[in-house]
Amino acid sequence: MLDIKFIRENQDLVKQAIKNRALKIDIDSIIKIDDTRRKALNEFEELAAKRNKANDEIGVLLKEKKDAKVKISSMKEISKHIGGLEAQLKEQETELNKLLLNIPNLPHSSLPVGDASCNKIVRSWGEVKKLDFKPLSHIELCQNLDIVDFNRATKITGSNFILFKGWGAKLERALINFMLDLHTNEHGYTEIFPPFLVNRASMLGTGQLPKLEEDMYKLKDDDLFLIPTAEVPVTNIFRDEILEEDKLPINYTAYTACFRREAGSYGKDTKGLVRVHQFDKVEMVKFVKPEDSYAELEKLVADAEEVLQLLELPYRVVMLSTQDLSFAASKCYDLEAYAVGTDKWLEVSSCSNFESFQARRANIRFRRKEGKRIEFVHTLNGSGVALPRTVVAILENYQQEDGSVLIPKALQPYLNGQKRIFR
Repeated sequence: MLDIKFIRENQDLVKQAIKNRALKIDIDSIIKIDDTRRKALNEFEELAAKRNKANDEIGVLLKEKKDAKVKISSMKEISKHIGGLEAQLKEQETELNKLLLNIPNLPHSSLPVGDASCNKIVRSWGEVKKLDFKPLSHIELCQNLDIVDFNRATKITGSNFILFKGWGAKLERALINFMLDLHTNEHGYTEIFPPFLVNRASMLGTGQLPKLEEDMYKLKDDDLFLIPTAEVPVTNIFRDEILEEDKLPINYTAYTACFRREAGSYGKDTKGLVRVHQFDKVEMVKFVKPEDSYAELEKLVADAEEVLQLLELPYRVVMLSTQDLSFAASKCYDLEAYAVGTDKWLEVSSCSNFESFQARRANIRFRRKEGKRIEFVHTLNGSGVALPRTVVAILENYQQEDGSVLIPKALQPYLNGQKRIFR
């Protein structure tokens, strides 16, 4: 969330940022609403001061046993006016807050301006495999190896849900444990296991609401949402709290299932594991001091990259352009793993710096040691990494001509030394 004071003082900057995102938001109208609110607030404060003064004068008159009727009558009129202004201010503040909640974060100045075609490949790692036989897609491999039952998943729930079985389920569990161990033992994150349901305040805090409500699964009888990512419950751990400077940075990692309706995406990658409504993900979340946040973003990306390096999957790091950036992010890198069977680069991680955008919405602050000044923290998060697209990359890149799939060396200790999946 952007501070209205910042918007007032940087109107051209905010307007240009919105233009770079290819959005239409009337900043001038928002400023006018705030002007009206500020005028009403000034009048309210002046009247409140008059009422306080009148109260004091009435007290003196009564103490001196003098007639205070005129003063009391005057104070009642002032109080009546104040009551009207309070209702007006509440309405104006609600309207203003609603508008502010729909303004996205400002893209960082280093981002390319434009749509997804302007995304910038920052670096690549590993060699794209060239198989000496015709590769199968992950869908064919899953069916041939009997490790995912797409049809029964549809019967149980509906389209775009997954039923892992046998070695498919074991592979999924091995990946989750491998990534959690890496982030906690090697990268210094503390493991969290959060609720998979969150309240509206949590969704507002991280920026999923109000803009993305149609993409979320909501409970019918409670104002609760199935989480679209562990970012939501983990970031909200410190909602409405003040942290001490010497506790920062705080690094958390969490495994959760993630639930997304993907409204408006029907017809896109509807078969297989690439686009599903429920998927597993290991998330990394950071709470840091503002001056450290962009260095911490690079660390975050490196931590996600090491997962793919240890799995020996070729990947590339992509800096997103202003129009491809998520609503709450100021800067984001996507990690895309290559899958030889479908000949595609698949996004398996997004690593974002939100600066103070989420912290302002969720009221997450910290206290400086010097001067005891209180400021908003900067929040970051990244997939470390997401499944099942990582499973797609493993199955397609490690497939053998006989139809079996080799297991990456990093995962073998989690699968009792098993080296190959075969039927």
